[in-house]
Amino acid sequence: MFRKYSVFVITLLFHASLFAQTKVNISGYVKDSSSGEVLIGATVQAKESNLSVKTNSYGFFSLELESTTATLLVSYVGYQSIEEVIDAEKQKRLNFELVPIGREIEEVVISGKKQNKNVTSAQMGAFNFTIEEIKNVPVIFGERDILKTIQMLPGVAKGGEGSSSFFVRGGGGDQNLILLDEATVYNASHLLGFFSTFNSDAIKDVELFKGGIPSQYGGRISSVMDIHMMDGNNKRFSAEGGIGLIASRLKIEGPLQKDKSSFMISGRRTYADLFLKASNDKTVNDSKLYFYDLNAKINYRFNDKNTLYVSGYFGKDDLGYGDLFSFDWGNATATVRWNHIFNEKLFSNTSLIYSDFTYNVNVNNDESDFVIASKIENFNLKQDFSYYSNNKNTLKFGLNVLKQKISPASLNASSNSAVNSINIENRYGLELAGYLSHEWNPTYWFSAIYGLRLTDFMVQGPGTFYKFDEDGAPISNQKFTNSKVVKHHLNLEPRLSASFILDDKQSVKTSYNRIVQNLHQLTNTTSSLPTDQYVLSNINIKPQYADQVAFGYFRNFDNNTYEFSVESYYKFMGNQIDFRNGADLQANEFLDGELLFGKGRAYGLEFYLRKTKGKFNGWVSYTLGKSERQFDQINNGQWFNSRQDRTHDISVVGMYQLSDKWNLGANFVYYTGSAITFPSGKYTVDGRTIFYYTERNGYRMPDYHRLDISANYDPAPKNKRFSSSWSFGLYNVYNRKNAYIIDFRENENNANITEAYKIALFGIIPSVTWNFKF
Repeated sequence: MFRKYSVFVITLLFHASLFAQTKVNISGYVKDSSSGEVLIGATVQAKESNLSVKTNSYGFFSLELESTTATLLVSYVGYQSIEEVIDAEKQKRLNFELVPIGREIEEVVISGKKQNKNVTSAQMGAFNFTIEEIKNVPVIFGERDILKTIQMLPGVAKGGEGSSSFFVRGGGGDQNLILLDEATVYNASHLLGFFSTFNSDAIKDVELFKGGIPSQYGGRISSVMDIHMMDGNNKRFSAEGGIGLIASRLKIEGPLQKDKSSFMISGRRTYADLFLKASNDKTVNDSKLYFYDLNAKINYRFNDKNTLYVSGYFGKDDLGYGDLFSFDWGNATATVRWNHIFNEKLFSNTSLIYSDFTYNVNVNNDESDFVIASKIENFNLKQDFSYYSNNKNTLKFGLNVLKQKISPASLNASSNSAVNSINIENRYGLELAGYLSHEWNPTYWFSAIYGLRLTDFMVQGPGTFYKFDEDGAPISNQKFTNSKVVKHHLNLEPRLSASFILDDKQSVKTSYNRIVQNLHQLTNTTSSLPTDQYVLSNINIKPQYADQVAFGYFRNFDNNTYEFSVESYYKFMGNQIDFRNGADLQANEFLDGELLFGKGRAYGLEFYLRKTKGKFNGWVSYTLGKSERQFDQINNGQWFNSRQDRTHDISVVGMYQLSDKWNLGANFVYYTGSAITFPSGKYTVDGRTIFYYTERNGYRMPDYHRLDISANYDPAPKNKRFSSSWSFGLYNVYNRKNAYIIDFRENENNANITEAYKIALFGIIPSVTWNFKF
């Protein structure tokens, strides 16, 4: 089998080289002239031959010319184009700086997307959007949020009322890979899901892959969300921020050495805890209720061939009730990247990455005094190459080594506590991966991106590993020493995405991908909680995998003013995880025995219509989908709805530029209630009422719908150094009491009658934020 894979890879490389010809190559960067930020997806075109390329995620491009003299047209939506005649023999390295079209205004919409890229690109199942669009979409508490924005895209289901959790094409919340400057973010939410961890002031570019996932990504079977932080202004110092009812934020950026290096620091904090200080109750006065996050980045350009980036994120939530109880959790990431240009065709990025997620629960009362703590962390070394063979062939290939460690939830009790300490062994894993991807554009009407990813996940010691019988009871165990390889999980992951262009306005696309996942989150709710347990693949838990195939039709109308697409997909998921009835997931040495393993499937249709030009723009998305699971020990072995199964999901987003000073926004969402398990009956044992459950997820929560509106007012003259604006919002305009929880209780007047009752989390919520920039 290894020989077959080797032959395939060599054939792929040879196939790409067949198209390489001896011509002249030029390369360089495209940047914003006012800030020095690199522009991702800018177009560099040779007018004589009509050949063009796009800049990569670092603003780098490589273009093959048919002659030494050429006229280059450099363009980017929202910026003034540059046209320059060059002599490629003398100017092989070129750097372009584009001026924003509305340089005198405070903000402009920037997008690296070619006007008909959605039609011509081989990539499907992918979205990228601007921070400006996020700013105008109304959200809860008035805090613009990239996770709340992607929830309004087709194929992306919301986690629930106010939650930043999301589910893609019928997959679970833990099956989404979220990257911040290449570092994994494990629990991407604050305040139990009502805010995301991402401060939009610090974000430059966001891209979501739902299908046709490129082979440089791996580790999650449903989606990849790739987020890049801003590099920092290398032209001048500036600051911006905002003060709201719930939170305030501040960003500072500027040059360390003008045109050569820069920094960016951005912070945000809520201050609900300050209101607790006004209480006369000492316990309430000493309580905590806040979160904060901090983004920082510096970069240094040594020369035209070498640039160093160092970035980091730290965020923490802290909840507590006096000295009796406290609960804190947070993410930390650090990324060091080195960009190196070997020549006009070969670009290299080397990354050293660290990320972790930690939570601590402290209980201190008369009977119990204990701490529950858990931690997950990883170190990742990545080496990525991009080889621009010619304008029709681009190769991407690389390796990465990922070292993971999980410290499961352990309970440490004091000597006088009524509970006993429980220490759970750490778990370790080492993943080696290599990938190769070929972007091939042989003709105008056909293009493809295809490749392979090979992963070897090694379960490592030290630790004691148990085997279990069919009922989950341990039957044997074996101890392994430090770094001893317990088991190999070797997997090959093919990827393919292809586009067939019918004409300038329409195309059809198809994609297939297989992805493997070795990190598993154990949760029994539709919202990811900080206390959810993580486990690695081991001798009992096999890697999850998904095979997804998708087909789509893409069409633009009215000179690319309107974009329309319809995509269908089918996804099969293997080695899915669920729990035995009454499973104990916390501080359990025999946790593997509580798990059940089965399979899943998801399929559906996604419709998307977007208006991109004019004073009024926005989009409508509709998803018709089905998501199911099957386990031999659950529901008599029959297929049942997954918790995130929703038949219908509709989002309508509109933004209108009313005048130079006012712009308005609104969104409406509707979706079928999530699948849920309700009791089918009850019985009494020793005077206690016990509910009886039959079909898994056989019932539905009530349907959800909501309308939000917003208005942004910017009264300041556009040519002033200091400017400020106001953002106003109403969440849940018509005060819909959407069900957050459905529970059951005995009727007060008749104990033989059981009644359901609804708990609604939010009604109408106003928000006001003052924004400033200088």
